[in-house]
Amino acid sequence: MTYCLGILTKDGIVMAADSRTNAGNDQVNTTRKLFTFTKPGERAMFVACSGSLSCAQSVITLLRRSFDSGEGLASCENMYDGARLVGEAVRSVAKLDRDHLERDSMNFNVTLLFAGQIKGEPPQLYMIYPQGNPLRATEDAPFLQIGEVKYGRPILDRGVRFEKTSLQDAARYALISLDSTMKSNVTVGPPIDLLMYPTNELDVKRRRRFEPEDPLLNDIRQRWDRLLRDAVTTLPMINLIPEG
Repeated sequence: MTYCLGILTKDGIVMAADSRTNAGNDQVNTTRKLFTFTKPGERAMFVACSGSLSCAQSVITLLRRSFDSGEGLASCENMYDGARLVGEAVRSVAKLDRDHLERDSMNFNVTLLFAGQIKGEPPQLYMIYPQGNPLRATEDAPFLQIGEVKYGRPILDRGVRFEKTSLQDAARYALISLDSTMKSNVTVGPPIDLLMYPTNELDVKRRRRFEPEDPLLNDIRQRWDRLLRDAVTTLPMINLIPEG
């Protein structure tokens, strides 16, 4: 399984992804799921993927080939067109592989997050569905998740606000969300790739990979656990009157 998320704020974008892949109990591996496509000073774009690893790798390969040749994401005029190009890559892979997968009772399953900024427009965040159609994050719904989303969603629902959440806080929410998911689902695991993009930076300068024993990640995890337990003890007493 996989867990990736993107958070859009007035100050920019935070993206995060785990790195665990599973093909059975005895095939647990690590692979990167967060990718960047940049032309410094002009555009900075990020793609995170979940679902079938082979299908996702094919989509990323198509996007990278066109980008490196100066086409596709390297030349689209706006982020919406970029989201559509990512969707077209998904459909191209589906056209190649879907029938063969379904013939062996396997689903074509790949979902992506696409985010970033092209000079002249604000940062944007999209989810690209397996059918290739995009969904855009908004000020009212400023985060998107793919993969194993349920364990990491509550903290995002409670805390993330487009206008009020700083990039630093968004990064903290992202790490807590990933850690909560890893604690409840062993199919999601480190390393964690985290990317912080301030509006108008138009490059990728703030990126970090958190290995399993990363001191900062462990510090955040331990403090969060302790603060949660301490917070429970400060809540009002629950006084139940004995029956009879």
